[in-house]
Amino acid sequence: MADRLTQLQDAVNSLADQFCNAIGVLQQCAPPASFSNIQTTINKDQPSNPTEEYAQLFAALIARTAKDIDVLIDSLPSEESTAALQAASLRQLEEENHEAALRLEEVVNRGDMLLEKIQSALADIAQSQLRTRSGAPSHQVIDS
Repeated sequence: MADRLTQLQDAVNSLADQFCNAIGVLQQCAPPASFSNIQTTINKDQPSNPTEEYAQLFAALIARTAKDIDVLIDSLPSEESTAALQAASLRQLEEENHEAALRLEEVVNRGDMLLEKIQSALADIAQSQLRTRSGAPSHQVIDS
């Protein structure tokens, strides 16, 4: 995963691409216009031609990308975040990491103990099956 600045740069590049694509597609699909007879009809419910559909599509893409950029900018550290605050935050994270490492070590130790018990039980089962197949009784019975 990229850091916030890289994500922001990628979003700005994406926005620039969308603007370029929108302009190119609209220039390609737009019908020629006469400046002497300017008559426009706007029907917001249903676009009358594909150019309006493209315009709505690109407007939605550009708006969504602009919102993403705003969210990324808001997630950047503020100017109020001083080196001391960042150091304190890092110390807190290090303490949490150390505690998590201790818990993980305990879990691994318990897992190793359980593994040894399971391996011992499996070895006993295997020995018992070998004795049964060879015809030797698993328990010696003492006749009195």
